[in-house]
Amino acid sequence: MHGLLKRDSSLCNVTIADYEEVDILKKQVDKAGIEIMIRLHPVASDIRQVISMLKLGANLERVADQSVAIARRAKKINLLPAVPEVSSLEPLYREALGIFRDSLRAFVDGDSQLALQLKPRDRHLDGLNASLSDKLAGRMVADPKQVPTYLNIIFIARFLERIGDHATNIAEDVFWRLKKQKQEPSLTPFS
Repeated sequence: MHGLLKRDSSLCNVTIADYEEVDILKKQVDKAGIEIMIRLHPVASDIRQVISMLKLGANLERVADQSVAIARRAKKINLLPAVPEVSSLEPLYREALGIFRDSLRAFVDGDSQLALQLKPRDRHLDGLNASLSDKLAGRMVADPKQVPTYLNIIFIARFLERIGDHATNIAEDVFWRLKKQKQEPSLTPFS
């Protein structure tokens, strides 16, 4: 997004190049999770913790996919004359980034209250996406020569909305993991 907002395609190239590292890290998380399950045979909350970590890795990798898609579209926009509608993406970017950061904070801190707050924010992000798409569809009719740019902006808005969805998935896993821990019967007779 910084590459788009600053019209600096070199920043987009960094995002695209960094994807390979994210993919390697996700494979390492998958391998470690499987090794834990095979060697340690975790039960109850421990297995939920491992499953949550595996799902976190998958969601983070999907966020990286969306980031690469944004970078590729941004590079296309950067080749075309600047249009003021690009700035319409900033509220979606801020919201998607905020939801993503808070989902990670909820995961790390085990904060189920924060996790529960993210679904309404994701719905708000969905609304921002729909509103921007409607606005740009109207602009396409009024200014057909800008259709390629407007389409790329619509795609980027959709990718930001998907980042919010993946962040919400992370938050839902936090809630699932913590809720189940509270429901487990104690294994010791004196607790």
